[in-house]
Amino acid sequence: MRFVFYGRVSTEDQQDPEASKGWQLSRARSLIAPAGGAIVEEFFDVGLSRSLPWKRRPDALRLLDAIKSPARTFDAVVIGEPQRAFYGSQFGMTFPVFVHYGVQLWVPEVGGAVDPGSDAHDLVMALYGGMSKGERNRIKIRVRSAMKAQTETEGRFLGGRPPYGYRLADAGPHPNPGKAAEGKRLHKLEPDPVTSPVVERIFVEYVAGRGMTSIARGLTQDGIACPSAYDRARNPHRRAEVWETTAIRAILLNPRYTGRQVWNRQRTDEVLLDVEDIALGHENRHRWNAPEDWVWSKAEAHTPLVSVDLYERVQDTIKHRGTSGESGKAPRRTERPYLYRSLITCGLCERRMVGNSNHGRLYYRCKATRDFVRQHGIAHPPVLYLREDAIANQIDRFLFEELGSEKLTATLRQLADAHHRAQLAEYRANDETARLQKIVDDCDTKIARYRATLDAGGDPALIAGWIRETATIRTATVARIGVADGPPQRLNEDQIAAIVEGLGGLLAILNRADPRDKAEIYSRIGLRMRYEPGAETIKAEVVSNDFGRVLSACPRGDLNPHALYGH
Repeated sequence: MRFVFYGRVSTEDQQDPEASKGWQLSRARSLIAPAGGAIVEEFFDVGLSRSLPWKRRPDALRLLDAIKSPARTFDAVVIGEPQRAFYGSQFGMTFPVFVHYGVQLWVPEVGGAVDPGSDAHDLVMALYGGMSKGERNRIKIRVRSAMKAQTETEGRFLGGRPPYGYRLADAGPHPNPGKAAEGKRLHKLEPDPVTSPVVERIFVEYVAGRGMTSIARGLTQDGIACPSAYDRARNPHRRAEVWETTAIRAILLNPRYTGRQVWNRQRTDEVLLDVEDIALGHENRHRWNAPEDWVWSKAEAHTPLVSVDLYERVQDTIKHRGTSGESGKAPRRTERPYLYRSLITCGLCERRMVGNSNHGRLYYRCKATRDFVRQHGIAHPPVLYLREDAIANQIDRFLFEELGSEKLTATLRQLADAHHRAQLAEYRANDETARLQKIVDDCDTKIARYRATLDAGGDPALIAGWIRETATIRTATVARIGVADGPPQRLNEDQIAAIVEGLGGLLAILNRADPRDKAEIYSRIGLRMRYEPGAETIKAEVVSNDFGRVLSACPRGDLNPHALYGH
C-alpha cells in the first residue's frame, strides 16, 4: 500500500524542524509497517502556525491538490501526530475531502485508518483538535507572561529592531543554560553616536513650536538621512530618501527614549478572513493598545535620549496642538456637505483629493510638498484645486446620459449576456457530475464483486470491511451529486427592468435632493472620478461590484462587476 506523509512544525513549537520531522516520520512508519505500507512522498510544512487552515499551508495545499488529481500515485495519507496536522475544527473541514476522493487517512491515535462511519473516530480526532488549540493558547499565555515579567523586573530587550537613535550592544550570556550553551547572548540598547543627537533635536524643536512637517523638511534640507536610508541593509524594500511626517510622529510617541523598556504597546488580533466562510481561517492584525495597558520597566534599562519631563511635554503638545480630546484626532473643520468626498482622485499622484472651503466656495484640493514630489519623481504643483460647482452639472448630465433607461437597458443586456456566457463556461469546465457518477458505478461494481467473493467462501470479516468502506464512498459521492449546483441562469428581463427602474428613481431625486443625500447617492451608485489637470478634464465612471447595495430588487452577485465610462 502506497502512502504519503504529512507533518508540520512551527516556531511556536520551539523545535528543530529536522528533528521534529524525523520523529513524526518514525511514528508514521511504525504505524503502516504491519500493513506493508511504504511512504512514497513527503509533505512537511515548516514555520507555519497550526491555526492556519490546510489551504493556507503550502505543503498541505499541495497534498490536497495531489489527493484531487486523477494521476495520484498513492492510496492513503499517514500523519505522525494529529495535533501537528489538525487544529480546532480543521479535521471536520478537511477529512470529507479525503473521503470524497477515496483516500484513507492513517493516524497513530486510532491505530490505523480513520473510519468515516465511526463516531468514536470522529470523537478522537475532535479531541486532539481541541487539545492542539488548547496547547497553542497555553504557549501564548506562558510567552506573554514571561515577556511581561522580563520587562518589568529586568528591563530586558526582547528583540526586534532598535528604535532610531539606538543600536544593539552585548549584555552578556543568556540566563538560560541551554541557550547559553548554544552561544546565544542577551542584548541591550545603547545610544547611536550618529542618530541619537537627531532624536534629541526632534523633541526639542517640537516643544519649541515647530510642526512635524517642518521638522521633517528641516532634517532633509540638512542632509540628515531618514531612518530607512540610514539603515539601508535592514530596509532594502524602502526607497525613501527624505524624512516623512510619519517618521517624526513615531519617534515623538516612542516612550523608550526615556530610558525605560516598554512592552505591549501593540497587540496581535486574529480576525476572520471572511465571516461568510470561516474555513478560510484568520489573519493577524496589529493594533495599538491603550497607554494604560503598556508594561514599563521599573527602572531605567538603557541610556535615555530625552528626559521624562521632555517626553511628557511632547505628549501633551501632541494631544492639544490642533486636536481635541484624549484621542488626539483632529476635529472636522467644517460640516459643509461635500458632494464628492473621497470620490475624486488626483491624476498626477493617484491620491484622493480632499474637500476645502475658500471664500464661500467648495473646492477639492491636492497638496504635494517638495519632498514628496522629489521622492516620487512626479510633476505636481504645490497645491491643486478643483471647484465643485464647475463640475456638478456635468457630472449629473453624465449620470442621466449613462444611466438613462434606454441606454442602460441595452448596456445591462450586453453585460448580462457576457456574464452568463462566462459563468456557463466555468460551470461546464468544473462540472463533475459525469466523474462522480462513474465513481458511483465503480462502487456498485466493487460491491457486487465483493458479494460474489463472499458467496464463493471468502473471509466474511475481511469482505464486510471492504463493503462498508466502498459503501461509505458511494454514499458520500451520491450526496455530492445531490447538492451539485445547476447551470447558472442569465439575468432575466424583469430583473434588468427592476435595476433600470430603481436607478431611474435615484436619478430623479438628484435635482431636488439635499446635498448630503446627493453625496450618499453618488457614493452608493459607485461614482468615481479622476481629475487630469493638464487636460482640465474629469474622467467619471460608475463602478459597482454589487448592485444589491443600491437596489434590493437585484439579488447580490447577479452582475459582477459592471462599469460605465464617460468623460
